[in-house]
Amino acid sequence: MKRTRSVIWDAVTHFNNDDGWAMASHVALSILMALFPFMIFGTSLASFLGANAYAETASHLIFDTWPESIAAPISREVINVLTVERGGLLTLSVLAAAFFSANGVEALRVSLNRAYRVTETRAWYVTRAQSLLFVILAVLVIMAISFLLVLAPLALKLARQFAPWMEPMFSAVDNWRILIAATVLVAGLVFSHLWLPAGRRRLYDVIPGIGLTLVAWMAGALMFASYLKEFATYVSTYAGLASIMIALVFLYIIAAIFILGAEINAAILKARKRAETNQVTQR
Repeated sequence: MKRTRSVIWDAVTHFNNDDGWAMASHVALSILMALFPFMIFGTSLASFLGANAYAETASHLIFDTWPESIAAPISREVINVLTVERGGLLTLSVLAAAFFSANGVEALRVSLNRAYRVTETRAWYVTRAQSLLFVILAVLVIMAISFLLVLAPLALKLARQFAPWMEPMFSAVDNWRILIAATVLVAGLVFSHLWLPAGRRRLYDVIPGIGLTLVAWMAGALMFASYLKEFATYVSTYAGLASIMIALVFLYIIAAIFILGAEINAAILKARKRAETNQVTQR
């Protein structure tokens, strides 16, 4: 218990002293500003490669992990944006969308570097190329999922005809959207903690913070959704900007939770090294 309290105190203190709240606002704003460019770039690339179901799949994967009251207005605007025809993959606007969507990844990188207490030593063009690669990989993953989801109903229909005794399992599979969104979220957190910040970490080193992030994400989303339902006055305060402000506040909460997860990992690593040093000294 003493070691646990020490780790939590170290994480919270470093988060507060190292501008964690300011970094959370930076991440939240960067993610919100990168959301539309990411969807535009992804839809253009997917259309170029023939994945016409990309927009709907991406919308579900991104917003199914948000409370419905927060996600619904933003997802509607995203779909409206994606219905606009664009000239092709290599137009200036689409290339700019790819660049600006990578800014969201860069914001995550900066916050993780601070949380893990490391200094970035890679050249700026290396980190920027990595961010663009992350964006392209995310688009390709969503495209692959969209292809699978087109085939999934056909496969389930055939399976119901030839194996009706497996109906209970098929009914569970019908909730694929939430399951896939949760899987993509976990995979994204693992990739972010392992490869975005400077230095090297093992999967074992990042699991505690990722677990904390997931639990706190669910709790924070539920509490914020309940607050909006019962007490919020965003509509009267911000009028037409209400949906954007609600999404920004939600992303701010999630960003703070994300950074605190990394702070927990860093504090555990620090405590582990201190314990190893003490053992060596005692020998």
